[in-house]
Amino acid sequence: MIATVQRKPLGQLLLDKGLIKPEQLDRALDEQRRSNHQKLLGEVLVEMRFCTEDQITEALAQAYGVPYARVSPRIADPRVISILPKDFLEKHQVLPLYLVEGVLTVAVPEPANVFLLEEIERLSGYTVQVVAATVRDIRATLQTYLPDDKVFVIDDIIEEVNPEEFTLIEQPVQDITNLEQAAGDSPVIKLVNYCIYSAVKEGASDIHIEPSDTYVRVRYRLDGRLTERLRPPVQMHAAVASRIKIMAGLDISERRLPQDGGIHVMMDKRPIDLRVSTMPGKHGEKVVIRVIDNERASVNLEKLGFGYDTLKQFKKLVSLPNGIVLVTGPTGSGKSTTLYACLQEINSDDINICTIEDPVEYALGGVNQFQVNEKAGFTFASALRSLLRQDPDVIMVGEIRDVETARIATQAALTGHLVFSTLHTNDAPGAVTRLFNIGIEPYLVGASLAGVLAQRLVRKLCQNCKEAYEPSPNERRQLEKFGGSVDSLYRPKGCPRCRNLGYSGRIGIYELLVPDDQMIDLISQGATLNQVRDLARRQEMKTLRVDGIEKVKTGITTLEEVYRVTA
Repeated sequence: MIATVQRKPLGQLLLDKGLIKPEQLDRALDEQRRSNHQKLLGEVLVEMRFCTEDQITEALAQAYGVPYARVSPRIADPRVISILPKDFLEKHQVLPLYLVEGVLTVAVPEPANVFLLEEIERLSGYTVQVVAATVRDIRATLQTYLPDDKVFVIDDIIEEVNPEEFTLIEQPVQDITNLEQAAGDSPVIKLVNYCIYSAVKEGASDIHIEPSDTYVRVRYRLDGRLTERLRPPVQMHAAVASRIKIMAGLDISERRLPQDGGIHVMMDKRPIDLRVSTMPGKHGEKVVIRVIDNERASVNLEKLGFGYDTLKQFKKLVSLPNGIVLVTGPTGSGKSTTLYACLQEINSDDINICTIEDPVEYALGGVNQFQVNEKAGFTFASALRSLLRQDPDVIMVGEIRDVETARIATQAALTGHLVFSTLHTNDAPGAVTRLFNIGIEPYLVGASLAGVLAQRLVRKLCQNCKEAYEPSPNERRQLEKFGGSVDSLYRPKGCPRCRNLGYSGRIGIYELLVPDDQMIDLISQGATLNQVRDLARRQEMKTLRVDGIEKVKTGITTLEEVYRVTA
């Protein structure tokens, strides 16, 4: 950091070094006053050509006991530059140079700005050592590396990919065209392989490849949020899109219509499926790749984030001989993961578990999985009707979308089958009235519904860098409103381990409705949503927000996250 020195005005420093004369300093100060101090003294001195920017920076460096450096692209490590956000680098004109044994050396134009150095340490998570450099040199070096944002050099980034760990399973393609030849060029193959490899390694659920008129943006969805990872040259986009389409078995000559396909990848000796979707846009085709990693399906109920009492109740539902168990929530709230965990909980050699999905997301050993095909007429309803003749014990229907599917699922539950499915509702009581609205008679809902689990996903605080703080009066009121208070809460800070986000991973918050006799009577009479909600709360059903705030109190997540997903 900066040595403690007696601070002197810049003008006095330059006079002491004999770089300017007293009359030149007086003229510069007069000029600064005429500009209402909108210009720094150093800027005025350079404009009046009394001294150079290098002389000013070197004098400041000497005064504050830090090295002075003439930085250039040759001495900056491109990989280190990406430690700090691009916007921060451009705003403050700072340049990370290199990282050695946990110490980050950064070039700054103002070595006396202690607050800036503290912010660099906070964002990077490293101890910071500064050198002084001119804004001109820093800006020139940043411009060398930042046009491609994340320092896109294919030959550098691909070194991280071990060829033995990564294999694409693809069919040979005949009738090579010019576009196919471009898509087969080594840099394009390297880029696509790297995108897939790094996305799987980081646990991304989706890869977005988005062209604009000047660049291509590659973003990963990590913990539910999109994060930019690469910005390759726009000239590569057509070849990259064609490469992905070739791998997915799509028609590369068709760029006016959306297309869907799949890629099979072997990585670390395990299969990973990729679902590819292309959509024509103004600047070219946008490509989205959904990453389906079977390792994610290997989650048991204990690891999903249930509270002890909720988990105990839910396990009873999962082991029932018959009835409907519904999991509700918006898209991306983890419903499928919960259903797979339920099936793995009860999976054994003496029962027949069958699923109907659109599409089959994860392969489950010992489970019979069927994929609907709307074009061929193999819908949820027709598949479910046929499945009942396959002697199932447990049925999982990916989603109840229409009255026919709902009616067959209800009849299956009443005739001795345990049925799992999903609905899109805001909370657990909402599932009851949604079934009414679909067209199921209230008495059938009351007789067949075993339970409803509503859920959301919140980001978990990074356990490596989260910091405690004293709750504000407003936060205390919120905590007291939902049961009790605490002396301290935790907030995100950011470190290299969590990509400076302050969050790492996600966890579920849950609301479980298990109808008792009183609730079943109310449902069978066609109760309104408010009537079901009121009775559930009188019976002390723990709501999504209450469950979330319990996780806030234990330092797992933040109030902001809970309110964001339960608004």
